[in-house]
Amino acid sequence: MSPEPVPVTVRILDKDYLIACQPEEKEGLLTSARQVDERMREIRKAGRVIGTDRIAVMTALNLAYELLQRDRQTGSLDTAIVERLATLQGRIAAALGDTDTARGDSTSALDETGETV
Repeated sequence: MSPEPVPVTVRILDKDYLIACQPEEKEGLLTSARQVDERMREIRKAGRVIGTDRIAVMTALNLAYELLQRDRQTGSLDTAIVERLATLQGRIAAALGDTDTARGDSTSALDETGETV
């Protein structure tokens, strides 16, 4: 059974919000709220967006875009790592004399997640 949610007050753009969360999630919530507050203040200070609702939407869009970019970069890195591992696996197999694996004919190759297939 999970513990009871605890009330946490976060302050964003000088307004308090009471949010319930699990005790172990409190620090993450507070950190997230600080980041949102900082981003919203940056957008408000730039003066191009007027109104709290619009500032909140722009902040959400910016954070979502950054998250998507980070996910794409991580995916690209994962693919590069899997490709590199497959190359190394082939070289090792060739050095050990396993010609099927060296040619890429092995059934124990790595898939795009790095799992053996």
